[in-house]
Amino acid sequence: MIRFLAIQHTFAEFLGALEPQFEARGIAFTYLRPVTGQDVTAAAGQFDCLWLLGGAFPVADRARCPWVDDERRLVTAFERSRRPVVGLGFGAHVVALAHGGTARAEPAHDTCWTVARATAAGREDPVARAVDGRHVLVMANGAVELPAGMAPLVVSDDGRWLAIRPTPLAYGLAFRPELKPGMIEDMIMEDGRPVPENIGAILEEARARWADAQETTARVVAGLVEALDLMQERRKMPVFGLKAVREDE
Repeated sequence: MIRFLAIQHTFAEFLGALEPQFEARGIAFTYLRPVTGQDVTAAAGQFDCLWLLGGAFPVADRARCPWVDDERRLVTAFERSRRPVVGLGFGAHVVALAHGGTARAEPAHDTCWTVARATAAGREDPVARAVDGRHVLVMANGAVELPAGMAPLVVSDDGRWLAIRPTPLAYGLAFRPELKPGMIEDMIMEDGRPVPENIGAILEEARARWADAQETTARVVAGLVEALDLMQERRKMPVFGLKAVREDE
């Protein structure tokens, strides 16, 4: 069975609208939650794809996100094992950071609806084609400047990067195809979570655009399946058990 690993940074942010897309394809998924103290240094060889999900703080805030370096190493481990990586929001910033990006604490909130524009670099990319000209929701904290030579596949109306593909096996998506209106409601209610001042308008637009957003999500998943060959089950590394040995053997 194909198995995905998802790193969940807040209780409100999970695979969301992506879950039924995966379930329809017979894909199983497992969550690890570093925010609860779970170790994210999972064996890359036990999963077919790594998903790094959204978060409440910038990747530059190591006091609140002390697991970022472990996630960077996990990205490297999956890629070395020839297994895909997809980052969403916070996770996209981790992917960019793992490939030479520079983390910034500002802006505190980067949250808006925008029209996605495929760049020249993304003209032939399945994911860039899937969202070109469509309204997408951007939601992240802080920023990551891309390293020299890394061209974005998709940008926003004002030219900020929305999608990168630093290697054939890795995507970083600053827009959020997994978000459902109910998840945004949960973010607002999440204890101690900072939210942008325009979160009410963001939620209202998410409700109004929900039918279109579902179509965008389906298109993004189809693009990722094509680009990353997500329906291929990678060979799993064996899991060895310990056998008790008697002293007289």
